[in-house]
Amino acid sequence: MLTALVLICSVAITSDIETCGRENAVAVIRVPAEFESPKSCFMHGQAYVADTSIAQNLSADERVKVVCARGQ
Repeated sequence: MLTALVLICSVAITSDIETCGRENAVAVIRVPAEFESPKSCFMHGQAYVADTSIAQNLSADERVKVVCARGQ
């Protein structure tokens, strides 16, 4: 099963969103669900961001990245 993680990354720390990961994100939010496929994981992760105030409360130098990881 896969878990969607929403990473809030600062461009001051990682100027390239590709290098943003759990280790250097300023915040990591776990979507409270598990998914069977990468496609559904990513889609639900994006929907989770859209349905919450996460994106609205970002500072000017923060970006959002959704990643899917194997559940532990």
